[in-house]
Amino acid sequence: MKSIKFIATAAILTTLSFSIFAAEQVTRTQTENLDKIGTVSASDARSLSALESKLAAKADAMGASHYYINSASTSENIHGTAIIYK
Repeated sequence: MKSIKFIATAAILTTLSFSIFAAEQVTRTQTENLDKIGTVSASDARSLSALESKLAAKADAMGASHYYINSASTSENIHGTAIIYK
């Protein structure tokens, strides 16, 4: 019983710690007080939510705390870019 509680607690803490460090999507207005550190792009997404996930992952990998999606276009798949901030 103790091991189940331990595993459940560890899983919850892991999930919480991941969300603490994940880059947060912001609006254009919210970017005014942030420092721009670059841009990221993603392609071959099948939905807007998939594009958001890809851009968020790339923002995280670049060490960004926030990102603003400034373009998205479609043909067969969705392509987009985001400005990343610290």
